[in-house]
Amino acid sequence: MPHDSLKQHIKSIIEIPSQDLETITSYFKPTVIRKKDFLLTQGSIYKYEGFVIDGCFRIFTVDKKGNENTLYFAARDWWLMDIDSFMNQTPSHLNIQALEDSEVLLISKTDKLALYESLPIVEKLFRVMSQKALVAWQRRLIRNHCLTAKERYHYFANTYPNIASKLTDKQIASYLGITHEFLSKIKKQS
Repeated sequence: MPHDSLKQHIKSIIEIPSQDLETITSYFKPTVIRKKDFLLTQGSIYKYEGFVIDGCFRIFTVDKKGNENTLYFAARDWWLMDIDSFMNQTPSHLNIQALEDSEVLLISKTDKLALYESLPIVEKLFRVMSQKALVAWQRRLIRNHCLTAKERYHYFANTYPNIASKLTDKQIASYLGITHEFLSKIKKQS
């Protein structure tokens, strides 16, 4: 059951009555995204928030020179988001691409707002999730400013081995903010 994973995730964040949990998860629609297909492309408006049931996604931008810059990866039990585009309904600066055949649960902005109105606990759920996401972003920024490229690579490979094993060196280098060639040097030294 695709919703079971989402239920477990929600219960790990807040205590919630089972009836409310059933209501919340009923708003999420299962969707299959094939390898290399996009859930979002730059310039489009992101109409959904997504929770990954299975598979792996890369969230990235492409700059004016055509360089890809990976913000993060999302694998099983991670969220797919472009908060700016979703909340403000503005064109996105991000791409969300499946790195393998993947299954996600999607919720529209309209449905999310309806949940906020009907179940006050949803506000708490997404507030706590937002706080955790901000902490993760802050920690990543600190690592990017304080650690060497080699230290960042080892941190990523050791912390997220299930994700790292699914990626190409080019994708990892894009996430670390280094060239593919420099990553190859780092790996040879390790």
